[in-house]
Amino acid sequence: MKPRLLDKYKNEVVPKVQEKFGVKNSMAIPRLTKIVINMGIGEAISDIHLLENAMKELGLIVGQKPIIRRARKAISNFKLREDLPVGCKVTLRSNKMYEFMDRLVSIALPRIRDFNGVSKKSFDQGGNYTLGISDQTIFPEIPLDQITRSQGMDITFVFNHGPKEQTSEILSLLGMPFRKK
Repeated sequence: MKPRLLDKYKNEVVPKVQEKFGVKNSMAIPRLTKIVINMGIGEAISDIHLLENAMKELGLIVGQKPIIRRARKAISNFKLREDLPVGCKVTLRSNKMYEFMDRLVSIALPRIRDFNGVSKKSFDQGGNYTLGISDQTIFPEIPLDQITRSQGMDITFVFNHGPKEQTSEILSLLGMPFRKK
């Protein structure tokens, strides 16, 4: 079954962006290629069970098994040695990516307390957007009674190309609740 947001992208978003920016070819419109979710667990250096719990929770949220991220180099001030596990990440593509984005913008983000929208300042030069979430409990897939500690995550929306004005317009048409100012 085709995700709802993928149909919306093809049938509504692409024609609106073409009209607004004067793009003649629909293939020249930026396309969302992947969503990368990253959880950094610095305390996993001393307690590996924190990393295991975070991986289990991230797997419940996205429906895909996360991979362990390891330290690239040693930093003595943080008691960090090379190749120690420091986090986990998941890369979502195609249908899972659109389904996750649909759940994020329609269910999870409105559950944030005193939510006024997400910032428009988090675009990089390539038009990619990164969103930081401070608590994983906004996702309904995680049972609240099984949470051992509050854990944040970074969610990056990666586009194949394009200026940030076009990618910002695409995300807002797909339902991303940006702040007014």
